[in-house]
Amino acid sequence: MLRPIGGAVRHDGVVKLERAIDDFVGQLGPVQGLSEATARSYRTDLAAFAAFAASKGVHDTDQLDLELLRQWQWQGAVDEAAPASLARRSSTVRSFTRWLSGTGITATDAGARLRAPKASSTLPRVLTRTQVDGILDSLVAAAESNDPVALRDLAIVELLYASALRVSELVGLDLGRVDAARLTVRVTGKGSKERVVPFGVPAHDALSRYLTRARPALAARRAATTTVRATDAVFLGARGARINTRTVYELVAGLLSELPGSGPSGPHTLRHTAATHLLDGGADLRAVQELLGHASLGTTQLYTHVSTERLRESYRVAHPRA
Repeated sequence: MLRPIGGAVRHDGVVKLERAIDDFVGQLGPVQGLSEATARSYRTDLAAFAAFAASKGVHDTDQLDLELLRQWQWQGAVDEAAPASLARRSSTVRSFTRWLSGTGITATDAGARLRAPKASSTLPRVLTRTQVDGILDSLVAAAESNDPVALRDLAIVELLYASALRVSELVGLDLGRVDAARLTVRVTGKGSKERVVPFGVPAHDALSRYLTRARPALAARRAATTTVRATDAVFLGARGARINTRTVYELVAGLLSELPGSGPSGPHTLRHTAATHLLDGGADLRAVQELLGHASLGTTQLYTHVSTERLRESYRVAHPRA
């Protein structure tokens, strides 16, 4: 049974998205018989969706469409949400749009054709050290031209691999959070939790060259075209504004496109690779957990499985009695 919305219609007949979400969540228990915990989960996902929609200029239910829902799912994938989380988000928003349509708030069900990603039991893609060296060597060669974007791209990939950052943490990094003397960055991860992450000398050198040679040039491009206050972001786009996740994703995907191997090819591959290489090198599992910002040790243990699989493959190839 679908309960019609109460009091969420403005004088012009348009229903505000946030008010519709309140009404939808409010009827989950009384009408649909769902638990309070489930209702809270629905509210959390839909609040995140409403914030994303607002960032795209969408505030009313009559503005919802399939493309917006797909963009929200894509953003979740870029932010490294687990397949199970993406599937839950998809289910939640489909239930919401079905309810909007069923109560007559919207003429159509915007989420009817939204597909949830299939949960995968495969291990994450991990690059070899030789492959990482090849990628960085190519970026170093490009940066020799002193092109601002080339210097930036080298610094981005060095820092992603050195610190195993999430792409959202990298693009959200501000100048005041880089401690060059201590070789650390302070980032804000999932759940708005802050942590201090180390990086190595190669990343320090690439970051220093970028900040002294390239960033001022990129910032000047923005100053020349707008009176908007300059951003404190470490990494800037080609027009001088804070770089976005899509640009970083496309950069890394392009670098990985020519390499053998299947699986994801975005910035998260560098994160997976860094974590696995740390464990291969003897790093403590809990230290890697802290570096990655994982709330659960179980999440970090995935990389021990990756290391084990790599060991098995090396044994199979190299041992005469394998």
